[in-house]
Formats: sequence, C-alpha cells, structure tokens
Amino acid sequence: MIRTGEQYRESIRDGRQVWIDGERVADVTRHPMFRPLVDIRARIYDMQHEAPFREIMTFVDGDGERCAIGSKLPLEAADWEAKRRAVDTLFDEIGGIVTRVGDETVGEMWSLYDGREVLDEVNPDFSENIRRHIHEVITGDPFHVSANTDPKGDRSKRPQDQDPDMLLHVVKETDAGIVVRGAKYETAAAYANQAFCKPTIANWGDAELSDYAVGFIVEMNRPGIKHICRTGFAGRRPIEDYPLANRFDEVDTLVVFDDVLIPWENVLFYRHTRAAQWIRATLHRYSAFPFVQRTLRLADLLIGTALWNVRQTGLERQQAVQEKLATLACWREGIDAHLTAAIAKGERSPAGLLMPNQAILYAGRVFAISQLHQMMHLARELCGGQVCVTPDHACFRDPETGPWLEKYYTIDDRWVAEDRRRLLALARDLLNSDYAGHRLTFQLFAQSPPFAHLAAVYRNFDWEGPLRFAQKAAGLSDRVWGEGER
Repeated sequence: MIRTGEQYRESIRDGRQVWIDGERVADVTRHPMFRPLVDIRARIYDMQHEAPFREIMTFVDGDGERCAIGSKLPLEAADWEAKRRAVDTLFDEIGGIVTRVGDETVGEMWSLYDGREVLDEVNPDFSENIRRHIHEVITGDPFHVSANTDPKGDRSKRPQDQDPDMLLHVVKETDAGIVVRGAKYETAAAYANQAFCKPTIANWGDAELSDYAVGFIVEMNRPGIKHICRTGFAGRRPIEDYPLANRFDEVDTLVVFDDVLIPWENVLFYRHTRAAQWIRATLHRYSAFPFVQRTLRLADLLIGTALWNVRQTGLERQQAVQEKLATLACWREGIDAHLTAAIAKGERSPAGLLMPNQAILYAGRVFAISQLHQMMHLARELCGGQVCVTPDHACFRDPETGPWLEKYYTIDDRWVAEDRRRLLALARDLLNSDYAGHRLTFQLFAQSPPFAHLAAVYRNFDWEGPLRFAQKAAGLSDRVWGEGER
C-alpha cells in the first residue's frame, strides 16, 4: 500500500552507516544536507493521500489497492501520459526539479523483466525474482533507486589485472546467497530504501562466467554497506541567495559493499554475461523517458528565468533578444515533441509492456542533452551581467547598505528591489553557482556519457527504410544486400 511521508522517514531511521563531510550521520532525516530531499520524497508520499493529488499520483490495482503511478507497469499510452502528468504535478507543487525520487529508476527493473528468457537460460529462479520484486515495488511503495557506476580504476586494464574491487563482484557463494564486494555511485542512496545494482558498461569479451556479471536488489541498510557522500550544497549559504541549492540538491553517494550478503531471492542474475549485456543494452528503454522529461522542465525554468529578466529591464521587444528566446523555445519544443512522439508511436516489449518508441526516445535524449550547455549559456546571456555582480541578501537587509541597494535595484512600482534580488538569485543559482555546474555535469552523465547516448540511437534506429529508399533511387540490384541485411 502507499506509504505516508512519516512512514518513509521512519523507514530510513534504520541504523544505516552514512558519512558526509568526514562525519558519521546519526539520522539522515534531520541532517541539513539530506533533509531537503528527504522532505520532498516525504511530500510525494503525502501527496498520494491528499484529495487534490490522489487521482493524479496513484492508481488502483487489480486487488483494489492504491499504488504509486510511477511504479505502474506501462501497458498502454495512457499509462505514460499519467506518469508524465504526475511528475509535472510534483514539480509544480514543490516549485523545482528533482531527478532521483523513484519514478526515474524503477523502469530499469522493467528492462530486466523484458529479458526473462535471457535469465531463464541460466536459472528460472532469477526471472521469478525480478517478477516478484517488481510486484513488491508496486505494492510496498519503497523509495527505489538504481546503482550503476563503479569506481572503475584503470580502464585500460581488466578488473582482474588490478584491484578487483574496482568493479563490484561476487567473492563467495553460500547457501544463504552471494557475498559481494566493491562499490557503486548512486544519487540518493543514503536516504533510499533499496537499489537495483547491476554491472557498469564493460567489454565482457569471452568472460562467459564472470563474477562481475551480477545484478541484485539490495536494502540500503544491509550489514556491510557504507554510504560515503559528497558534501551537499544545502545549508552552505542562505536560502535567500541560493534558493535551488538549498532545496533541491540530491546528494550523491559512494556505496561501499564490504562483503555484503545478498540473499538468493534478491539475486536477479549471476555469472551470466549475456544477462549483463542485455541489461546494459536495454537499461534506459523506459527510464530515459522520465530523464528527458526532467530536461524539458529544466528548459521551462531556463526560459521563465531568462524571460522575466529581460522583461523587467524592458528588453523583451528587441529583435536580438527575441531571437535568443525563440532559440530556447525551439529547443524546449523539440524535447516535448520527442517525448510526445515516443508515446504516440510506442512499441511492444518482449514482455508485452508498452515501450516509448526507442529510436525517437533516444534521439530525444541526444537532442536534449547535447544542447543543454549551449542553452544554459544562452539563458545566461539573456539574464545579463547583474547575475554575477549583485550583492547578497544580507546587504539588502543591512541598515547602512540596504537603502542604497533599494535605490539602485528598484525600477518602478512593479519591479521593486526585493523582487529583482529574488529573480537574480534564482538566475545565479540556476546558471552560475556550484550547484548549477554540478547539475549540468549530472545531466550530461546521469544516464551514461554522450557516446553511449549516440550508441543507443545507432542500435535502435531503423536503418532499412533509408537504405531501401536510396536503393530504389539509385536503381541498385538486390545483390547489394548482404546475408541477413534485408
């Protein structure tokens, strides 16, 4: 059943081992760098119960129970529209954008669900495990994240030729399960309930029975798990000066697996490189959709921030300004078009789910992410130089300096100094701050690096149509087709 926000908070007060800034954290729900996102995740749980949001955030399953819409298996286009509407409703409610809150990671389990025949090759119990865990996510409503990236070490060497723990691997089998060692990076792990761990991008070669080819579900408080987090942005500077960093920073974690026992019922595949290759090739067939949707909403925030800045200084009617705004709008509408078309031209998966059209979705991801840095710079141009020179909130409140800032930052009765300060603070945090740089890098690499984005397009694009068109235009004989190409 759907949980409440307080039930979620209580579920992560479980003695987990968490460190940040070199200190052990006693309670992640109260720590100033974790609390903002814990509160947002709790807000999602509470919205599922509230009358204005319940029908948007939940669905009723076959047993008559209400479940989170983000975890619902997508069987038709309407399911994707409902998921999209729920995410937009959340962002409108909290006034910002968050990425790792569950709906963007649970889809990676559906990809393995599509590969049940692959799992059956090594052990039918594994395909039953993934089916059961997907059901438990729907009915149990945990905060579920995904662990992909290892430290990797020297990438020119095989893991066996260096410290083997650079990639997570199995060190022992027992009657109770497998024992794993290594580490994974994962955003939000320190305040999540569980994670789907799977192999990173690798050249498996002929390592048919590799101990590194392992995937499993793990609770974030298992004995032997240590969460070593990067320092957060929340609490460093006043929220009045950094409204995004203090509310929406999602803390990233190096999750160390120090000989962690994974029960057999939680093992999804093991010593099966074909399953590892399958999940890496299909990992984002569903989760790319909510990821790209986040970039769409980031485009809205960039456009709104830039437009308010040019409007309050009276520059909106200048042709050069309108051209820059139109460029931002074209990028935004292009992302929206890819998302809409991916649903409208959805495809059936091997397990009978409705996948967003893979070629369109992956092309949309490339379109969104490859231009993000340029669009941020365009928004920076539109916001102007005052973003980087405006004094902080304390100076506006100081009795000696405040009157001067009130004089020079007030334009007219509509645009008074305080509103201009708030707008410039938002623009600075969105475009220029440490948090802004972090988010740009995160968006670039969160679902694999750019070369992998293009590789996904290459694997999923229908090349035969253009080939046949060109064949007919040139009058080529059928001899040009190689065996298996037609």
